[in-house]
Amino acid sequence: MIVRRREFVRVLSLLVGVVSVAGLLTACGDDGPPTIDYVVDARISTYNANTVGGNADGVLMATTRLLPGFSLLGPAGQVIPDRDIGTVTQVPGRSPTLRYEFRPEATFSDGVALDCDDLLLAWAAMSGRMPGFTPATTAGYRDIESVDCAAGDKSATVTFAPGREYRNWLSLFGAGTLMPAHVVARVAGLSDVIDPIRAMDRAAVGRIADAWNTDFDLGFGPVDHAHYPASGPYRIDRYSRSGGLVLVPNDKWWGDKPETSRIVVWGRGTDATRRLPDGRFDVVDVTAGLVDGDVAGSAGPAGPASPARALGVEELVLAGRGVFGDVRMRRAFASCVPRADLARDFGGGAQVWNLRVLSPADNLAGQMNTEFGQAYQRPDIERARGLVRAATGQGEDSATGDTTTSAVATRTVRIGYVAPTPRWQQMTAAIAASCRGAGLAVEDVSSPDIGPDALGRDADVLIVAGGASFAAAGAADPSRDAYALRGGDPLNLSGIREPMVSRGVDQLATTVSAPDRLRLARSIENATWSTMPSVPLFAAPRVRQWKDRVGNVVAGMGRDGTGWNMDRWTIRG
Repeated sequence: MIVRRREFVRVLSLLVGVVSVAGLLTACGDDGPPTIDYVVDARISTYNANTVGGNADGVLMATTRLLPGFSLLGPAGQVIPDRDIGTVTQVPGRSPTLRYEFRPEATFSDGVALDCDDLLLAWAAMSGRMPGFTPATTAGYRDIESVDCAAGDKSATVTFAPGREYRNWLSLFGAGTLMPAHVVARVAGLSDVIDPIRAMDRAAVGRIADAWNTDFDLGFGPVDHAHYPASGPYRIDRYSRSGGLVLVPNDKWWGDKPETSRIVVWGRGTDATRRLPDGRFDVVDVTAGLVDGDVAGSAGPAGPASPARALGVEELVLAGRGVFGDVRMRRAFASCVPRADLARDFGGGAQVWNLRVLSPADNLAGQMNTEFGQAYQRPDIERARGLVRAATGQGEDSATGDTTTSAVATRTVRIGYVAPTPRWQQMTAAIAASCRGAGLAVEDVSSPDIGPDALGRDADVLIVAGGASFAAAGAADPSRDAYALRGGDPLNLSGIREPMVSRGVDQLATTVSAPDRLRLARSIENATWSTMPSVPLFAAPRVRQWKDRVGNVVAGMGRDGTGWNMDRWTIRG
């Protein structure tokens, strides 16, 4: 049974009306309109959460209720249809087909209607079929064979390639994906985006791609509201380092009006980290250990949300080039990483997680987790040293070919992450101490500006929370994030291509049967523990809290974070 989004949110609102988090201070704005201060660990660097950078920065944590789609991720990362935008239905026939219908009143805050242009642009940008676009992933969209509609139509027919019906089809064209096509067309100097895309006009499509990739970048300073129109209950009012991202009601919104007249989102680079230690926030959703001493009132390193419910898995993604161009070096590094100690000391006591495809919240994961990674639970320095020697030719007598016992020469491994994050800094130091004896000198190359493109260039390892994100990550369905292992997909930051893994990911994305999914997941895990594109660690520990005076807040476990229903948040009293 499909539940309407409004009905779902109302039910949850009744449930959370009795929930309070003890030990937090009240922090509602004293001046101006009633304000909810929402602190996140996302870098709000763009309006477009679908680019490689926007996905890595966790931008969807801020834009879910600015740019809604035909669905959104609910609190458990499940897909909820959003009937405010329209409906999507399966069309009976030989080829798997979906019919998208926008609501007649669906409009951007600048008065331009949401229509086929926005949907077709999303498919063109994320399908991998059009040159120039830099999407975070092509998962699901790559399987769509055609999008049939005319410019300005309020409906569209989407047809999948034969045998390629994406299992998680309800998530397609969801929150954050429907960027304003009329803005892209204007920036590209075109009357619309549909005709050039249909005609495969390479020059025009190149301009469209450039606009979609970079022209929604957000920086501190005056906001051109015509360039960042909203289609949801909130719109951007202003953005500054000292004042955060200020959201106000969108007066063109046709659905239920937002409950609170002003929400300020404080992301990385703003006043966020100075607000956390003394509790100057109303709602917080950040990685544990974002600040020294953690968040005021925190229930511990993992926060009030149980790590077992986490959807993102913190992992070390290894570059498939440079020092890790040889698989033996990747195995050597995995052999000296103290995974069990890291889980105990920096994962909130979570169990070591050994899977790259299934999260700890997946029903199929429990029986599989102990089947893999057992040889890499604790450091094996001798094995690591032997692998380094084998990969580099060290310690081998040039005349006889015999291996000597000479000390292994040091190789530098650079670990990058978004700074400042004291917990990740301490994790990196612990890895450095463990790997030193294996001849691997770990160097901390963290930076506030580090991005996915740093891997293999400025860093050999990136610390991410799954799904190639530095912030909130994951969804209940693993189909999308599995593409981090697929050769050629942008989500695959390591660049390592293993044909068997790629085929497995493609099959997993269209497989419904639980036994078949389990078989495919096992096959993928077997292959990835051999090729070692990453080292999974533990369920990403996050702090999700809110104050007693803020109502209707429901912790979000997915990549959209706790802000998934921010338009229902209230200020009590």
